[in-house]
Amino acid sequence: MIARTWRGATRAADAIEYADYVRQTGVAAYRATPGNRGAYLLYRIAGERAEFLAVSLWDDLDAIRAFAGDDVTRAVFYPDGDRYLIQADERADHWEVVEGDGA
Repeated sequence: MIARTWRGATRAADAIEYADYVRQTGVAAYRATPGNRGAYLLYRIAGERAEFLAVSLWDDLDAIRAFAGDDVTRAVFYPDGDRYLIQADERADHWEVVEGDGA
């Protein structure tokens, strides 16, 4: 199993609205892709910013390719994301899961 992680940030005031937006776009797309084993969206308020961490779990790199395209390290963005994001990683990281539920 592989964990895919991505980080971004919004203004603190936009945290809840952005979280709802990501649920409707990114998280929904993760879950609709065969080979996805789950998704988590985390955030924390740090001063005037809300820092986000998206974690999705996948069977293998082929499943991630089905979601992200041939360059699995490239982050996937949705049309209204720029409305919220004040910082966004252009790349996603991938981790081998060695322990955890379903690993």
